Amino acid sequence: MRRKATGRHTSSVAGSEKVKAFVPFPLPPAPPLELSGPRQTLLEKATLALGRLDSIALLLPDPQLFLYAYVRREAVLSSQIEGAQSSLSDLLLFELHEEPGVPFDDVVEVSNYVAALEHGMARLREGFPLCNRLLRAMHVHLMARGRGSDKAPGEFRRSQNWIGGTRPGNARFVPPPPNEVEACMAALESFIQSAGNAGNAKQAGDLPVLLKAALAHVQFETIHPFLDGNGRLGRLLIAMQLHEGGALSQPLLYLSLYFKQHRAMYYELLDRVRLEGDWEAWVDFFLEGVEQTAQGAVQTAKRLVDLFQQDTQRVQGEGGRSANVLRVLDTLRQRPLSSLRQLGASAGITFPTASKAMLALVEMGIARELTGQRRNRVFVYDAYLNILNEGGEAL
Repeated sequence: MRRKATGRHTSSVAGSEKVKAFVPFPLPPAPPLELSGPRQTLLEKATLALGRLDSIALLLPDPQLFLYAYVRREAVLSSQIEGAQSSLSDLLLFELHEEPGVPFDDVVEVSNYVAALEHGMARLREGFPLCNRLLRAMHVHLMARGRGSDKAPGEFRRSQNWIGGTRPGNARFVPPPPNEVEACMAALESFIQSAGNAGNAKQAGDLPVLLKAALAHVQFETIHPFLDGNGRLGRLLIAMQLHEGGALSQPLLYLSLYFKQHRAMYYELLDRVRLEGDWEAWVDFFLEGVEQTAQGAVQTAKRLVDLFQQDTQRVQGEGGRSANVLRVLDTLRQRPLSSLRQLGASAGITFPTASKAMLALVEMGIARELTGQRRNRVFVYDAYLNILNEGGEAL
């Protein structure tokens, strides 16, 4: 559906150039979203897929193992969209306090993303609402170190930014002027919390959480409230809304890979919302992404369960020495990239015992040594990381 306008243009100054900045109208859209027919079917399929993903705890002996690795996979993908070159292995190495194999800023950017998500989820579990104060706090973690750390972490911008183009005058899109950001974000916060405005409060409160997340993501990206990190925080906002809205008990749905694979369409649909008011095309794209991504996550979890069972059976077939090998294998499930010292400490066995057990896993082709060194060796659970890496280039 094409609407007459989804916002207004106003004059602003970026650098030394005058530009026309776009100020979005508050959500929800007017007229309301058209949700009959095929779109309702898409919503039902996405909701069903999300429900299956939420039941993933029934499949895994320890859901936290999957969450640990899956969150880090998402952090890598989301940062790759912004140009970072780090991989999942780089991040895990960095968390071991080893030297990363990529520029420091790249791997720190990914590590910051994990910290921002973990901070946000911890506050939600404490009963803190999903609000601008929390988003600003997450932004502090997101920009704490490395690239962008000098761009006012945790503060809404006080200067004009722009998206695309070599300068403001030929930008693809110019977000609201800085003096409009606070009001725009206050309106978005009201929508997220289902307060809405007097005319639209009922519709805002009645929208399913999936649709609210779809609309809020576009609105956040349109406002672009920070000097840097908007894309990553906007993608985190989706997972946060689905969790707070009760659609997911754990933050297990991440659309970064879907957005990365359909990058041109993603940006085109954001522009169509702003230029033509075509929210429906965006919602269709978003719901298809939710269904595909949720189904993929469930399949990944099932494959990991099968992998763990198969490798456990292989180790048990080794007979007498299997007890310590199983302890080390269990530790690798928790941290698929670990040093021998950490493996021994986590498994509750001595360093020599851990070394012998790891040698057995290497001989069976389950684990592999990464560094090529004689000391301070690091081992990786190859098949585990390979399953997580599927679909992500340079992951």
